[in-house]
Amino acid sequence: MLEFRKLLAMLIALAAMFAAPLAAQDRALPYWASLRYDEVRMRVGPSEEYPIEWVYKRKGLPVKVVRVREGWRLVEDPEGTQGWIASSQLNPARWVLVAGEGLADVRAEGAAASALKWRAQPGVVAALLRCREAWCEVDIAGRKGWIARDRLWGTEALPGDE
Repeated sequence: MLEFRKLLAMLIALAAMFAAPLAAQDRALPYWASLRYDEVRMRVGPSEEYPIEWVYKRKGLPVKVVRVREGWRLVEDPEGTQGWIASSQLNPARWVLVAGEGLADVRAEGAAASALKWRAQPGVVAALLRCREAWCEVDIAGRKGWIARDRLWGTEALPGDE
């Protein structure tokens, strides 16, 4: 009887191990993700057999996941380029990219009249903490502040976002 319980416990653990990745594939599309590493390869198809189309060197860069195929995700980057990235190379944490022309004001609170803390250049990536109406609170390398939502790429609410 003890051996049966051990076997049953192992089977349950094994099932749980495979259930999490399968559940992640059931997530509604599209959804936001970010690059997990300093270097991530985008391929023209969903396997390592396909050629590399692009090598990103921006940990935290936000991408929009638009399609899922086994362990691969078809993503769209801030410039509209699409390609396949292994799901292990993506982080579900929300990050955003400072977009638009000129420096973006980073304020103490989510209001134009709030104190200016500093300015961020277009292309800077930031952890998205929360959004409130026209403003989003971000963390840029450990410094927190609020940026106008229209200056950030990656804040749009998507069906698969949790």
